[in-house]
Amino acid sequence: MFHLSFPASAISVRTSLRAALARFARVMTPDEASTLELILAEVLNNIVEHSYGDTGVGTITLSMVRDTQGLSCSVSDDGVPLPMTCLSETDNNDARPRPESLPEGGFGWFLIRDLATNLGYTRNDNRNLLAFRLTLAPVLERAAG
Repeated sequence: MFHLSFPASAISVRTSLRAALARFARVMTPDEASTLELILAEVLNNIVEHSYGDTGVGTITLSMVRDTQGLSCSVSDDGVPLPMTCLSETDNNDARPRPESLPEGGFGWFLIRDLATNLGYTRNDNRNLLAFRLTLAPVLERAAG
């Protein structure tokens, strides 16, 4: 299990990303680690930039748990609510959108939706909670391979 609360700033995001990746490096392939880093970087930097307005005033909490099927992640903050358009699909087909057709930040959310599973969001008591799962190869298969 990994649990960390840190200030909502760009430097804290970088430091926290390194700590989270280091914690799970031994139970992920390099490709899985890259995918996790991409998802977390998008989510955490969006919080810094949009939820807190890049003020650094506020706290982000990141929790991750590895189980037999993957990595469950939750990110919470007490900034402004996440616009629901971030979680909605831009269209109903599986084609990748053209980046120029997306609103500012739209491609990052497309990547998050594309790479993560079980993506969900709720706002409770003025606190945002975004949760997702990253499917990983089972640890036993990794050891055998």
